[in-house]
Amino acid sequence: MAFLFTGRQTIHVVLLRLVEIASLIYLPWLYGGFGDKNDCCNDSAVFSPEHQLTVGVIIILCLLAYFYSSYRKKIATPILEIVVNAFLFIGIVLNIFIAIHAKDFWLAVGGNMPIILLAILVLVKNHRAFLAYSEEIEFVPGNAIERVCWKILHQRPFIKFPILLILCLPILAIVAGVLLLFGQKPDSIIRAFTDTYKHGFSQWDYKCDNVQCGGHYLCSVAANGHPSIVKPQRRGVRNGNNIICNRQLLISNAFEDLIQEKLPFLHKLIRKHYNKVGDMIHRYYGIFNNKYVSDLIYILMKPLEWFFLLMLYTFDRNPENRIAVQYISAADRLLVAETSRFEVMADININ
Repeated sequence: MAFLFTGRQTIHVVLLRLVEIASLIYLPWLYGGFGDKNDCCNDSAVFSPEHQLTVGVIIILCLLAYFYSSYRKKIATPILEIVVNAFLFIGIVLNIFIAIHAKDFWLAVGGNMPIILLAILVLVKNHRAFLAYSEEIEFVPGNAIERVCWKILHQRPFIKFPILLILCLPILAIVAGVLLLFGQKPDSIIRAFTDTYKHGFSQWDYKCDNVQCGGHYLCSVAANGHPSIVKPQRRGVRNGNNIICNRQLLISNAFEDLIQEKLPFLHKLIRKHYNKVGDMIHRYYGIFNNKYVSDLIYILMKPLEWFFLLMLYTFDRNPENRIAVQYISAADRLLVAETSRFEVMADININ
């Protein structure tokens, strides 16, 4: 920061290069956000998968502008200087939006903030270098555009930088025009942020409103199979939503409840892998919404149901009580627990 006010670089060049590599290359790579998918149930893409190319290209162009400015030996032409400085500004603005969008404080402090400061540092260096260069030569503009660019580059920072910020818009429009050839849209840079789930600028959160995540895929079987096959028994409550329960679902959940109580470390491992099954069901819900598919799953699960029931009767003193309380509301579960406690105390007093 001292360079911004004094013009003297106080950071050792090796340390500066390490900060550059960590902030501009390693941290963005570690953070990711590309190649993911929009997902209501797991970590969702930071940028819309359909529009990630636009964000990726802009980031690469900003990095090229930064490293070109940092390692070049001489000043470029006025037009190229304007373009390079504009991309540095684009990088600053983009990182501000990413920090707001990602809603991750430590990412903003450790990732976005260093990038923004480095870009500002290079902008100031470019400004000083151009002023020093312009004093050494007598510039003869080749055309009107070069003359305008030369005048802009000669302005004081509080005039020059707002102009560069405005010039970012036509430059981004040119980039967007080129990317149209690769299947991107004119507003891809905006939709990369808005067409996402659960982030700062996300506009698609409503698509996750009625999605149940990490659930028992047997819920789908109990609800969607033919009643004569899957034999629904009663309604239940799961995550505040009403579901249809059959005995197979209740036994399976009671067995999971027993495992969680007796072997919690094993339960975590089982649940982790079981959630992957639930995610697959959610992804291909159209297939599993078919009654005949649900019937088939119910039949295939019968041996497991019998195994779960055997384990419950072997290791639980009151297996049917455990089965009965599955998927009831929290208030009803508390009432059952209180009733059981009073019954136990009454038995003790009688004895």
